[in-house]
Amino acid sequence: MTHHERHKSWQQKVEKVCAKAPERKPFFATHSEIEVQPLYYQHVDNIDEKVSFPGEYPYTRGIHPNMYRSRLWTMRQYAGFGSATETNKRFRYLLEQGQTGLSVAFDLPTQIGYDSDDPMSIGEVGKVGVAIDSLEDMERLLAEIPLDRVSTSMTINSSASVLLAMYIVVGEKQGISANQITGTIQNDILKEYIARGTYIYPPKQSMRLITDIFAYCTEHVPKWNTISISGYHIREAGSTAVQEVAFTLANGMAYVQAALDAGLEIDKFAPRLSFFFNAHNNFFEEIAKFRAARRIWAGIMKDRFGAKNERSWQLRFHTQTGGSTLTAQQPDNNIVRVTVQALAAVLGGTQSLHTNSRDEALALPTEESARIALRTQQILALESGVADTVDPLGGSYYVEALTDAMEDEANRYLEKIEQLGGAVSAVEQGFMQREIHRVALETQRNIENGMEIVVGMNQYQIENEVQPELLRVDPELGKKQIADLQDLRLRRDNQAVEKCLAALEQAASGTENLMPFIIDAVRNYATVGEICHTMRKVFGEYQPY
Repeated sequence: MTHHERHKSWQQKVEKVCAKAPERKPFFATHSEIEVQPLYYQHVDNIDEKVSFPGEYPYTRGIHPNMYRSRLWTMRQYAGFGSATETNKRFRYLLEQGQTGLSVAFDLPTQIGYDSDDPMSIGEVGKVGVAIDSLEDMERLLAEIPLDRVSTSMTINSSASVLLAMYIVVGEKQGISANQITGTIQNDILKEYIARGTYIYPPKQSMRLITDIFAYCTEHVPKWNTISISGYHIREAGSTAVQEVAFTLANGMAYVQAALDAGLEIDKFAPRLSFFFNAHNNFFEEIAKFRAARRIWAGIMKDRFGAKNERSWQLRFHTQTGGSTLTAQQPDNNIVRVTVQALAAVLGGTQSLHTNSRDEALALPTEESARIALRTQQILALESGVADTVDPLGGSYYVEALTDAMEDEANRYLEKIEQLGGAVSAVEQGFMQREIHRVALETQRNIENGMEIVVGMNQYQIENEVQPELLRVDPELGKKQIADLQDLRLRRDNQAVEKCLAALEQAASGTENLMPFIIDAVRNYATVGEICHTMRKVFGEYQPY
């Protein structure tokens, strides 16, 4: 009997069983609505060409030949709250517990270029991240942390140039040159227009800042990842896994094209591009998503943009488990969700991982919750055996078929975006925003009517839940932040600050690279708000469609 005949015979047996006992769902599908068959067998076309070996084009099985056998993924815990001093304590605690990289959360005023004492900042100082107003704050944030040995990721976009400048100058003050520091700035403004909203300037001017950072770092900060093209926030806004891949890679293509248009050489800046993806609960879909994303990006860089350096073809990515999947009800259930999501990221070949804490649907994580989240990664790495071999699910009939399906569906979206004129044009027309809103609404309806089960929320609820102990940010920290900022303005050389800001304004009106001017302003203790307002005067502010 041939393999095909055996499969047909098996299908007939299934049909007889289902006639007596119907399947528990009328339709089995991933979150992206890719139909899931009851059984997969060897039917993937050109599998050797598509899959290849780890470390070889098109990198379906990973970008490194030996993956975690040589080096485990970087274990990061995203942290930031209140003042720089308080956040520094959390950073040092996490490093003592075995964390291998820092990941900084900034408060909303810092993210959108306002100082803590600005009227726009009232009620938001230090609430969802650390407040950083000036170089003094960055010095407090990184006190006693050796920047030549610790890699730092900063989730910052519209004001990324200013925060990167501060990091560079703190390194200088530690005696560490810019060519020694390592880390990442998110610096992905397109997804802010799509999903998050923490933008400042219009797209064209924002793209100029991004390419200025590319150019400056290529020459002066060569180990720094100049952008982390983020699907995470696209997914948090409600997209499917397919949309997350497609929209993120479309944005990546726009950044590459903008850099080329600015005269940069692709193989000089492309190896420092990185990506940031979400990990949700549909275990196999998430694994297939990461594999498909690597394969698509490799083809884009090699065939579309003509990159010659193999490192330019490789999609390197950080993963964070899905914040939007966490529930306020029965928060201990979130430990299980995060473990499943983290395992999917590892089996998908991530280079870096943040595991959310169990209480993040309620508040910023407590120290205990952050430790459990970190221990989750350590147990996966050191006790489970999943890091002992490269791409352990490679060759799985289901995973390979699902990888193909994810690639096909993502490419359909990429073709549509190209027809609209590329990612920037698609954003301006609201295409990606509408697609995400459509899916998010459908998902919410499915949860409300019970079609999609969320354990502990719409099924298996318990009455009279005990509220866990939560972290509360001391409101006095915000007042102290404002007082310290106002004191800085009295102590610094304000004439030097004004001179630097005037030079920045003139440069923004022309075509010079803005990074040296921003760094000079930072060195003289100009604030985030002062620097961003200077560029606002020239660039204006973005108004959504």
